[in-house]
Amino acid sequence: MATEETAGGARKATKSKLFEFLVHGVRPGMPSGARMPHQGAPMGPPGPPYGGSPAVRPGLPSPVMEPSRKRPAPSQQVQQQQQQQQQQQQAVQNRARNAKRRKMADKILPQRIRELVPESQAYMDLLAFERKLDQTIMRKRVDIQEALKRPMKQQKRKLRLYISNTFNPARPDADDSDGSIASWELRVEGKLLDDPGKQKKKFSSFFKSLVIELDKDLYGPDNHLVEWHRTPTTQETDGFQVKRPGDVSVRCTLLLMLDYQPPQFKLDPRLARLLGIHTQTRSCIIQALWQYVKTNKLQDSHDKEYINCDKYFQQIFDCPRLKFSEIPQRLTNLLLPPDPIVINHVISVDPNDQKKTACYDIDVEVEDPLKSQMSSFLLSTANQQEIASLDNKIHETIESINQLKIQRDFMLSFSRDPKGYIQDWLKSQSRDLKLMTDVVGNPEEERRAAFYHEPWSQEAVSRYFYCKIQQRRQELEQALAVRNT
Repeated sequence: MATEETAGGARKATKSKLFEFLVHGVRPGMPSGARMPHQGAPMGPPGPPYGGSPAVRPGLPSPVMEPSRKRPAPSQQVQQQQQQQQQQQQAVQNRARNAKRRKMADKILPQRIRELVPESQAYMDLLAFERKLDQTIMRKRVDIQEALKRPMKQQKRKLRLYISNTFNPARPDADDSDGSIASWELRVEGKLLDDPGKQKKKFSSFFKSLVIELDKDLYGPDNHLVEWHRTPTTQETDGFQVKRPGDVSVRCTLLLMLDYQPPQFKLDPRLARLLGIHTQTRSCIIQALWQYVKTNKLQDSHDKEYINCDKYFQQIFDCPRLKFSEIPQRLTNLLLPPDPIVINHVISVDPNDQKKTACYDIDVEVEDPLKSQMSSFLLSTANQQEIASLDNKIHETIESINQLKIQRDFMLSFSRDPKGYIQDWLKSQSRDLKLMTDVVGNPEEERRAAFYHEPWSQEAVSRYFYCKIQQRRQELEQALAVRNT
């Protein structure tokens, strides 16, 4: 499986090589400082993004700044600043949307440019390698997602438990009340042996509850139990401490209930003898029952849904025949909470036993560390920002190359046939002007004198003067009517 660093580093290296080739023309395998030889005519006049003034289409007026402008009022300045901020945010959002819409096809050099620059084949090879790399990483991510959906086998580890105690004898000259009374302190600590994880698990994370039962005759029925139970808001700890007054040795019993994930259950004694399982998860118990049914051929040959119980099944489920789908419900009464781990310990107040520590090894099940690595690989965003930045630079460089190709074609067309190109260009500008201004007719013909010697011109002039005379007459009549009133 490709690790997070390998996949991110490979993608970043590929992006860097693509961008370096586009900007500097460095071909993989060329010595440092070498550049691609330029063939044919130059790619046009300097323009963005390589320097010079912005490219302006011939025939369109250049933007001119106003020579003077009044300074706006303070309130207007605030409004303008807010508008500018909104426009900047909108521009950022638009760039983000455009970046998402960019596809692999936007990074491919046109065939004409590849013919002009044969060295660009190295860039296309890198692009093909990047496509294969992305496909491989995507396939691995899908495989990891499918693997995480399936339950992974738990690994067994040794949890070493340390039980120790200290004794504080009474001091008659002590100022505080704690020092004047003899007391002992019990510590219960532990750690996981050979823990491969980067983040060490706390001792309490392995248990659901911990109960310390002291001598009832010494501490009474109300003070002889010390209990800890896990809750949704429990903070994990590396150990537990219990302090009590006393100057005699105390027998105590520790009851530790492991926190099984997924939950495990203790089987009914009859079912445990039948399956050979003492404590296991519900799914494993049902699977073992199904294996027993297949091994002993208890499935009904005519109706596969039913199971013909043998004498052991009849003793456990108390019926001669049942559906296999009924077994999970019937198992509820046959599954019990798992037995706690019971440890008997003596809290000694003998000064010679102060440094003695009891050690116990407990088998616990932990998640496979590979699962956490796979989850972190899927959730990791390392190198993503840098890869996205390189990808945007590649797109911008390709766009600038296409723009330079257009400029080059413009210059070459003009150099081959200046007169014909100017005429074609004027016709194109005339069509564009008509579309922009909604002009009706043909301005090129209308500007010539021969256009107005057509037969329709006399009738058009007569109608024009007639409309003017009628308009003037109405104005005079309206003025006379106002004067009479």
